[in-house]
Amino acid sequence: MRLYQQIRASIARPARAAAAAFVFASSIALSAFGQTPRGPVPVTPLPQEPSSVANGTPLAMEDAVRMALENNLGVQAERLNPEIAAFALARANAAYVPQIISSFSRGSSAAPPTDFLSSGVAVVTNGSVFTQGGLQQQTRWGGSYQFTLDGSRGTSDAPHTTYPLSLRSNLSAIVNQPLLRNLKIDAVRENLLQTRIQQSITDLNLTQRITQTARNVRAAYYSLIGAINGLDVAQQTLDLSRESLKNNQMRVEVGTMAPIDIVSAEAEVASNEEAVIVQQSAIQSAQDQLRMLIMNPSQPGFWAASFKPVDQPTLAPRDIDVDAAVKNALENRTDIQELRKQIANTDVALKFAANQKLPGVDLQARYGATGVGGTEYLYDSAALATGDTSHTTSVRSFGDVLRDVFGNSFRTWSIAVNVSYPLGTSPAAALYAQSQVQRKQEDTSLADLQMSVTTAVRDAARQVTTNVKRVESTRKARELAQKRVDAEQKRFTVGLSTTFELLQAQRDLALARQRELTATIDYNVSLVNFEAVQIAPIR
Repeated sequence: MRLYQQIRASIARPARAAAAAFVFASSIALSAFGQTPRGPVPVTPLPQEPSSVANGTPLAMEDAVRMALENNLGVQAERLNPEIAAFALARANAAYVPQIISSFSRGSSAAPPTDFLSSGVAVVTNGSVFTQGGLQQQTRWGGSYQFTLDGSRGTSDAPHTTYPLSLRSNLSAIVNQPLLRNLKIDAVRENLLQTRIQQSITDLNLTQRITQTARNVRAAYYSLIGAINGLDVAQQTLDLSRESLKNNQMRVEVGTMAPIDIVSAEAEVASNEEAVIVQQSAIQSAQDQLRMLIMNPSQPGFWAASFKPVDQPTLAPRDIDVDAAVKNALENRTDIQELRKQIANTDVALKFAANQKLPGVDLQARYGATGVGGTEYLYDSAALATGDTSHTTSVRSFGDVLRDVFGNSFRTWSIAVNVSYPLGTSPAAALYAQSQVQRKQEDTSLADLQMSVTTAVRDAARQVTTNVKRVESTRKARELAQKRVDAEQKRFTVGLSTTFELLQAQRDLALARQRELTATIDYNVSLVNFEAVQIAPIR
């Protein structure tokens, strides 16, 4: 439970990073960092949507973004990476967890006698039971320690043995501490530091995925609006061409037009029918793209779902501060931050490699206490010389043995310093040189990435400015087309214009509206791109 709580706490950081990206994902009024919005400019409303999407589910853009953050498979997969990284960090920290060690063994041996006191005995049998328990741990200073307490029981049926039943116990402590190499950093701490850096990289990747998904949803939403409007214009153009063909046929019937003149009108109808078919396919493709982004394929009716956009693109010109945007991107963009984290990883490896070039100077301290007991036969050495093997018996229990151990009755200790240094080029020196070259390479890559990011931000800002001018130009063209339609209508009423000229003016007006809406959509998409490119690369 404690490990799970620690991991959940470490996951809170990527959640905060995701929340920061969600500010971009859920902002209805898009504005660049440090940019000041100006007043909105009215845009001609989108004509009534065609019947092919009239029964679709009404969907607002921000609802689409929220659905994507909940259902998109890529976002769901990316959200698991911080949790995976948290477990990896817990595993790296586990190297410092103390471990309980223990062992138990039992054995017996039968062998021929090897001393003169056992003459006449065919087999000598010895038995043993050994058990040990203790604690060992690796410290955060590159060292380690181990404490053990053991107990053993031995039996022997050899004649005239001193201990037919022996009891022993040993208390042992061993401490190892490096004084140069592995003192400030070792392989375990290198792995721990790099794992922490990798965990922060997964947070950046989650922010990047959320930003990219939100941007792609907005772009797909606008694409669907453009496709629907394109079908509407294509349908209007087809209706106008059919009306023109019908009028020409009437003229042929009354004899005011030659039958051959109908061919061009029929060709235009056929061409416009193809345009309608193409636009219908474009709507289906846009629906598929939006559906893939905001829905989970496991949801019922995935392929049958269709959406009806309820938000329309508007023109709200903004004062674009390119320098502020570039500065923000160079400080906060996820790919730049990720490369900086990778450089930090290399710095850790460089620090470790430099430490490994130092001589190995290790301090080792040992301390032990022992106790012996059991059944002891006490022989008189003078009597043994005459062949008298009589003896007395001394019995010490295992409690007496432990009192010897913890009373330090019989103790030993030692302190040693072990020194090692390679002759010639060591693997550590080669690793240090390699890390230096890698560090230089990453510095060059960072400078190259910063230049690419600066160029991308400047280009995105230029697209915003260009599309504002396009909207203004297409709006003027639409206003002039409207005036032309009004003029042709008046001329047609008094007989100074033909039906063809009036229909042509009406078709031009529909196309002008389409261009204005397309430019407005492009402006909104470019503004979304300008916001996103300051946070993450656009993909």
